[in-house]
Amino acid sequence: MIKEIFDEDEKKIISKKVLDDLPEWFGIPEYTENYIIQSSLMPFFAAYENEEPIGFISLKETSPDTAEIYCMGIMKNFQRKNYGKKLFCFFEQYAKSKKYKLMQVKTVQFGKYDNYDKTNLFYRSLGFYELEVFPTLWDEWNPCLILVKAIK
Repeated sequence: MIKEIFDEDEKKIISKKVLDDLPEWFGIPEYTENYIIQSSLMPFFAAYENEEPIGFISLKETSPDTAEIYCMGIMKNFQRKNYGKKLFCFFEQYAKSKKYKLMQVKTVQFGKYDNYDKTNLFYRSLGFYELEVFPTLWDEWNPCLILVKAIK
């Protein structure tokens, strides 16, 4: 089950639970805390299994035409079971209903880390394409790759 969450405190609880389970991607405490706080202020959708939240996605408007996947995570035990795809499809329908034309997501450049390579392959499977790499947007160890997808 996927549903939109409106309560900021509930968003924080869900995002903390999920991100704490994913230290390979969200292992720097101050950055993780920022994702939690910022996600609580955005449109936010959660995936549930047996009434328990197991994943989420948050939307950041980067222009009147573009919705960014600001943060997304599925707890490890539920990855590769189609929850991420279902959550993304819900997000995409929401973005379409708001008349966005494009979606983007920022991740680490392909070829740097195995975990991020899996993330990049996931986004590619959803129809995203590489737009540009910013080698020092975050830092030299994590070159930022921007992926984009047209909303049809």
